[in-house]
Formats: sequence, C-alpha cells, structure tokens
Amino acid sequence: MKKKVLEYDVIFEEQPDKGYTVTVPSLPGCISEGDTFEQSRENITDAIKLFLEDLNADGEEIPIRSSNIFVGQVSVSNPLIY
Repeated sequence: MKKKVLEYDVIFEEQPDKGYTVTVPSLPGCISEGDTFEQSRENITDAIKLFLEDLNADGEEIPIRSSNIFVGQVSVSNPLIY
C-alpha cells in the first residue's frame, strides 16, 4: 500500500535564551521546541506525526497544507528613537 506524503509549512522562531519554538499554521495547537535548529526540526516532525495520529484516532479530518501562508518582514520606524 502506498502512503501519501503530506507537507506542512512550519515557522521557526529563534528564542532569546537559545533554541527555537516551531509552530504549524495549518495544524493549530501543534507546537514544538528544540535547543538547535536541527533538533527543533526533528521535534516538530515527530509532533506533526503524533498530531495527525491523534486526529485520525478521533475520526477527525486530516488538514492539508494551507497554500495561503506567507512569511515576510515589514520595516517600521522605532518610535523610541528620534
């Protein structure tokens, strides 16, 4: 039996004290962390698998990747600096 490969966009947020927090916009509540980028990548992969297994066990629909997610930067002037 062929397995379908699912792909999800993830957001890696570097933390001030070290490490990364990772979220999955298409899977609200699916979040993980890691001390390094690679560790956080591995951890979110495991978290996604478990999240999808739980949805399946509960008979809920598996969400597909949302194609309307864009990550970018916006520049604004700092109101505290004159």
